[in-house]
Amino acid sequence: MQPRVFAILTALLLGVLGLGSVAVTDWSPAAATASLTAVAPGTPAAGARPAAAGPASATPTGDPAVWTRSTLRNKVMAEMDATDPGVALADLDKITKEKPYTVRFCHPIAHELGHAAVKRFNADFQKVISFPHETCAAGYLHGAVEEMLNASTQPETDLLKLCAPKNTGPCIHGVGHGTMFVAKQDVAKARDLCNKFPSDQNRIRCSEGLFMQLFGPDEEDEQAKANLPADKLAQDPLYPCKDQPSLFQSACFFYAPTFFLSSHDYPNHPEVYAEALKWCLNGKASGGAVDCSRGVGSRTMKYNLDREDWASEQCATAADGWQRKACAEGLVSYYTVNYTDGGAAGRLCAKITNKEMQGYCRSASGLSSSLD
Repeated sequence: MQPRVFAILTALLLGVLGLGSVAVTDWSPAAATASLTAVAPGTPAAGARPAAAGPASATPTGDPAVWTRSTLRNKVMAEMDATDPGVALADLDKITKEKPYTVRFCHPIAHELGHAAVKRFNADFQKVISFPHETCAAGYLHGAVEEMLNASTQPETDLLKLCAPKNTGPCIHGVGHGTMFVAKQDVAKARDLCNKFPSDQNRIRCSEGLFMQLFGPDEEDEQAKANLPADKLAQDPLYPCKDQPSLFQSACFFYAPTFFLSSHDYPNHPEVYAEALKWCLNGKASGGAVDCSRGVGSRTMKYNLDREDWASEQCATAADGWQRKACAEGLVSYYTVNYTDGGAAGRLCAKITNKEMQGYCRSASGLSSSLD
């Protein structure tokens, strides 16, 4: 066969095949969407996480393959409307255990469940908290207390009654969140409310919720970020911590990294954890660098519960041993808040491959220097 004839026949054949492919392909938007492959958060090669969960096929249960803040929130809120807070919280707990990356945004979702429960049960606080509420670091309890205080006509006295007689730490932490609602984000006024508690221990617990609320609930929510004055931050990156009374400074420095990380788009910039540790050094003169470094460790673990060893490596980037140790203490503190069983700390330390960081982990956990 002449080369020219062969070329002509080949071109005709390819044209026919191409037209056939076009004819049998479904070009509808639904088909195009279904063809996309969602990548579940795991351990990305470069340490980065997906910017946002894109279209994802549903699982056999009808749940999305990759949860986002909005899809998870909508699911559990619908469950609570159809049943009760206990069902919604149990499912939220199950999902966060199965998909650790959802811990980044489960706490504010639990807050919202608490707010809704108070309204549903007509401010019957004992009824509201009768459901198991430890999931997502007691976010449901925090939200319920916030709503109760926000609706109170006498918050100065009611804040002392809400958690009585047990006055547990998580409940008083929730009061701290509530003080910021009552005070309209005025730190000094919220601090005065925390000072209504007679003991320093409960004032400190209250201050933890206060500053957590100030710096933002720390998930991927633009509206949740702290509204701090740029001119003050330019003069003092850790504003307003050094200006607080000594009793309140520790909590302020601890939660300040929440604002730094959210302001630097931590989900898409994994290098920001190491940068946050350097940023904490701004607190050395005021004595807040250690608490700030613990806060970085805590947030690093919260946002990376599904890759514990990677989280510890971020702490290992600190130049000085005291800061690596403080960061490791923060890792342990959040891990044991999220996983409340007795063996949680040991599991965490066993997953850390850096021997120095593993040693700091075991020391912070009260474990022996060698593996159990």
